[in-house]
Amino acid sequence: MAESSEGEEEGKLTGGNQQLMVDDDLREMGKKAAWSVSSCKPGNGVASLRDDNLDTYWQSDGAQPHLVNIQFQKKVKLQLVVLYVDFKLDESYTPSKISIRAGDGFHNLKEIKAVELAKPTGWMYISLSGSDPRETFVNTFMLQIAVLSNHLNGRDTHVRQIKVYGPRPNPIPHQPFQFTSTEFITYSTLR
Repeated sequence: MAESSEGEEEGKLTGGNQQLMVDDDLREMGKKAAWSVSSCKPGNGVASLRDDNLDTYWQSDGAQPHLVNIQFQKKVKLQLVVLYVDFKLDESYTPSKISIRAGDGFHNLKEIKAVELAKPTGWMYISLSGSDPRETFVNTFMLQIAVLSNHLNGRDTHVRQIKVYGPRPNPIPHQPFQFTSTEFITYSTLR
């Protein structure tokens, strides 16, 4: 089961960054996952979400909600979801309401974040941390991003990129400090 805050949180995000900026203490976890989508138009599938090209996009083809499933082989800590959406280019295809769910698999997904996007253009950052300051990440096997509705009551959706980030692991287990140089790591333990 995913470990997160007990209640759902809802926020409204506007604007967006043209440049992707993420803290150095986070790493992109998407390459460790199996990605799938609920539906897609030919040529606009799941690969378009991960190709690092803002000119390509995943386009759904079916009834809402439109789903992106991100499954990991082992439990991972996730802290941030970043989506690139563009209202100026995609108009009614742009997501307006997104739900992020986490769990062990399809059978026990639980909503951990609900977000409304107001005419977004650029990278939209969705933190997975809970309301408690000690809950900085979600520990899960699966993350599902559900597009519940689009702008202008659009039916299908366009998402240009999705990236998921987790905390960078400490190079030395059970070590409270995170040394960056080889010399400090060498002398970090007593024998």
